[in-house]
Amino acid sequence: MKIAVEGCAHGELDKIYECIETLQEREGIKIDLLICCGDFQAVRNNGDLRAMAVPEKYQNICTFHKYYSGEKVAPILTIFIGGNHEASNYLQELPFGGWVAPNIYYLGRAGVIQFGNLRLGGISGIFKGHDYLQGLWESPPYTAGSLRSVYHIRALDVFRLSQLKDKVHVMLSHDWPRGITDYGDKNFLLKRKPFFREDIESNQLGSPPAEKLLHTLKPDYWFAAHLHCQFAALVKHGNGTETKFLALDKCLPKRRHLQVLDLPPEFEGDKQLKYDAEWLAVLKNTNHLLSVKNIDSHLPGPGGNERYDFTPSQDEKDLIVQLMGNLEISNETFVQTAPVYNPNMPKVPPNEAIMNPQTVTLCEKLGIDDPLQVVLARSGRSMKQPLIIPTPDSIVQNTPIKCSRLSLPAPVTPSENEDLSETVSVLSQSNSFLSESGNVTSDCETPPKSMKKVFKRRNLAMYTPDEENVSNSSSSLMDSDSPRSSKLACRSDTL
Repeated sequence: MKIAVEGCAHGELDKIYECIETLQEREGIKIDLLICCGDFQAVRNNGDLRAMAVPEKYQNICTFHKYYSGEKVAPILTIFIGGNHEASNYLQELPFGGWVAPNIYYLGRAGVIQFGNLRLGGISGIFKGHDYLQGLWESPPYTAGSLRSVYHIRALDVFRLSQLKDKVHVMLSHDWPRGITDYGDKNFLLKRKPFFREDIESNQLGSPPAEKLLHTLKPDYWFAAHLHCQFAALVKHGNGTETKFLALDKCLPKRRHLQVLDLPPEFEGDKQLKYDAEWLAVLKNTNHLLSVKNIDSHLPGPGGNERYDFTPSQDEKDLIVQLMGNLEISNETFVQTAPVYNPNMPKVPPNEAIMNPQTVTLCEKLGIDDPLQVVLARSGRSMKQPLIIPTPDSIVQNTPIKCSRLSLPAPVTPSENEDLSETVSVLSQSNSFLSESGNVTSDCETPPKSMKKVFKRRNLAMYTPDEENVSNSSSSLMDSDSPRSSKLACRSDTL
């Protein structure tokens, strides 16, 4: 099995797939899977650009929208985690993972899946200590603060991954595990990135939660990105196992952003993407620990009166298999929940959270809560229904209907001996068309009721204005719609 690993994608899917195609032709190999280590930028339209924490000059649509709209299809199964430059409103629709486009799968805030016999895990976002213990309180519309805190790693995600006991073969994170530079060529790294020295010497470079997971899960491989440079390390654990670590650059010419991993044949299996029963059991067992408050929330641990070990038993994993019915993750479950890219549309920040059927289905099967839905419920709001894309068979052609334009002649004053009932109105005809609302505009007066021609409407909904599609382009972000963080902190999420 051959896996391609990409560092920071930054929305350049066309270039990444072209690079893989060139590599396959040159080396005579076939890549089975592509995994990306964050900053994927799954931007569907101009509105999503405003949900991405980057300066205005970097708000470029790039090429993901082509794969979302169906203009292109990913030539290779692609799995990614989130970084600190993402369309957060879209990723929040899929907290437990899901398809963001055909053949492109998001791993979720944290998650574990299986591809064939390969077990792959990951954690999205970056670490910031002032938000680490907080609940998942962010929702659209974002404030300047929540636009960044929404992608910060939370303790609950790390706690859940720490419950895993079955072997994880490949682990992904966006930022590096703290202390990883001690296991590689630190001097060579400092020659290329001398400004790393202060953080390395003070043990501030990297993520403490990722460091904890590295030594808890002890995966065979750990891949990361974020710092835009290549760095390799070998971590030897106390039980005799070791983890091969590799950080990769961003997708730019002459940068080391792509690496091919050649795995032994025993990992191949059926090469189907499947849910992981142990991980889903952890989600179900820890659902009650979910907090959506913007205050610190402490998780259970030794010495308390409540359960703190949520490693699933075999019976709990068997229950998951029973509840799910089929662990295979079908590509057919992808749904377009927002409009596709239109270059003529303005860049308006998203004001509503959209319900994603993939999340709804998973939550119903497992009996767990969607964090975003809980956030909105606390403030009396609800999630917007997803955009429904009609299939070709269900589309009714809106053919213009010819009708007569009715006009009345000039009034005639009858003589004294003339009977008004014998007066006949002469109708003049001209071509006109019904508007989408079903109204005919004309300069003439309304004819008598008996002269009206009634058209039978096939679908009354076609003539009814859709209030949900009426938007105010001049609306601004309201701080009251998204709670403020109780923490005062300085932001430096610029990489």
